[in-house]
This record gives sequence, C-alpha cells and structure tokens, in this order.
Amino acid sequence: MIYVIARMELNDNCLAAMQQLLARTVPQVLAEEGCLQYTPCVDVDEETKEQFITIVEAWSSRETHKAHLATAHMAEFREAAGKLRKNSVVKIVAPLN
Repeated sequence: MIYVIARMELNDNCLAAMQQLLARTVPQVLAEEGCLQYTPCVDVDEETKEQFITIVEAWSSRETHKAHLATAHMAEFREAAGKLRKNSVVKIVAPLN
C-alpha cells in the first residue's frame, strides 16, 4: 500500500470552484481499481483553510496509482485545476514496516 499527500495552494477566491471540480472528480477516482481512499481536506487553521486543499489518498500499490494518473478524468482534472491553483506538492509514502 502507498499513501499520497497532494497539497495545492489555491489562487485567491478559488476554493468554491475547486470544490466543484473535486465533487465531479472524487467519485470517478474512488471507482478506480486499487483506490482505497481519496479524501480532499481543508486546513483546520482559519488563516489558511481557504488557501489550501490537501488530498489524502491510499492506493493498493504504486502501479494502481500510476494507472490513476494516466486516466482521462485526471488529465481533465489537472487541466481545470491548473487554472485554480498556484502550485501543488505531492508526496508519496509507504508504511515503515
């Protein structure tokens, strides 16, 4: 199993638009083979909660995650999200044991 932490810094006043984009994308991702979790989150800190969205993901393997990245709906997501965010950072981790 792997975990993916994808953190996006949003452009000003883009939280609602990103939420709408994620509302369309999340069900498609959850239906993918190997997807165990795909949860968009906002910061708890009031100062940054409208500035960042972090997607917490769990995948059965690195291969299923790579297949996810190659799907048409993720290409569409990346294109649309690129207009709504300043940047993004992705970390992929695995359990220690």
